[in-house]
Amino acid sequence: MVPDQSGSADHGSGPLEAAGDGAALLDELRAAIGQYVVLPSQEALTAVTLWVAASHIQPALQHAPRLAVVGPTKGCGKSRLLDVLHETVHQPMMTVNTSPAVVFRVIGKNPPTLLVDEADTIFGPKAGEKEDLRGLLNAGHQRNRPAWRISGPEHKPTAFPTFAMAALAGIGDLPDTIMDRAVVIRMQKRKPGERIVPFRSRYSVPELNALRDRLAAWLIPLRGTAAGLVPMMPVEDRAADTWEPLVIVADLAGGHWPASARAACSAMARNEVAQDEQTTLKTRLLRDIRSVFAQAGDPETLRTHDLLAALLQDAEAPWAEYGTKGLNAYHLANLLRDFAISPANHRFEEAKQAKAYVRNQFLDAWARYCPDSTPATHPPRYEDAPARVVRGRPPAPPSGTLPVAPPGGATGLPRAR
Repeated sequence: MVPDQSGSADHGSGPLEAAGDGAALLDELRAAIGQYVVLPSQEALTAVTLWVAASHIQPALQHAPRLAVVGPTKGCGKSRLLDVLHETVHQPMMTVNTSPAVVFRVIGKNPPTLLVDEADTIFGPKAGEKEDLRGLLNAGHQRNRPAWRISGPEHKPTAFPTFAMAALAGIGDLPDTIMDRAVVIRMQKRKPGERIVPFRSRYSVPELNALRDRLAAWLIPLRGTAAGLVPMMPVEDRAADTWEPLVIVADLAGGHWPASARAACSAMARNEVAQDEQTTLKTRLLRDIRSVFAQAGDPETLRTHDLLAALLQDAEAPWAEYGTKGLNAYHLANLLRDFAISPANHRFEEAKQAKAYVRNQFLDAWARYCPDSTPATHPPRYEDAPARVVRGRPPAPPSGTLPVAPPGGATGLPRAR
């Protein structure tokens, strides 16, 4: 029998140790997911496992992380992963296209887990009419962000809940506002020799449904406990909001999972930062300008002419092909304007005046948008321990060492195939 998923929480739940075989159950779920789909890394497999489990404690969560399943082409396993999620998450709602009106009406106090395939067709360049759906998915990342609409024959303003976990699969990156609220799984085509078990309803669905029911039986009574947890996080800001539900599940499970969850969180968050740096033109420009200054011996100023010449000489950079004839002084000033950086007239040793950039103007932008990747002498330290229930005050500053054991650690978990 499927456990009651009405959303009621047992606020009399015992301590975290009462979770029993939660760690072993997550191990089973991780192995089951890994046999049907090849994830891009062991950390990604850990993240998907925890995201599935977190869907069963939605009523206890402050944030509903999105799962962005993206790939460069078709045939990367995106839809297959959604098939597996459909049979394991709490109350799935699968769709390849839907209207905001439908989603508004199915989200309530016990919301479904939204599974959206072909999301690139919803948010593509010709999908302007879907802005309401994008707004709903953005707002639904955080609790108590309703959408107001005129509804009913009396045309009364009505607040519709938006809070619900959602997995979205598509070709290419989703809009930045959604990617920023998501655990991002960057799928790739399978290499020769990478084998998976065919997904067949007659045996795959009963197996995965049995795991779903056991997850629900374990986690639903712990919703009250989960609501009081404030876990130590290896990331900050929105990344911490997005990953916190996954880390809460890991701390409820115990065993190797608290360390595995934090290691996956740290590694995947770093990967997305690097991805953003590679794809953001302005960040690339800041990084390249820093290199030009360094190669010139970090002078106080550089002539605009000299700076442009150095940028254009880099064959691997996009600047020679920028615009119609390559990056020029106007383009450079325009790209740097948002960072409050602008050229000014300076007099050089030859007593000649020329437009130039002052190095000190870049220091703040370099620190904020492309910080030095050299590790700190004393990095943050985190205890390899479950979260504590904290009421009335934030947790104490972290101490200990950041767990870096690979998912599975010494337990020898099955690898994704």
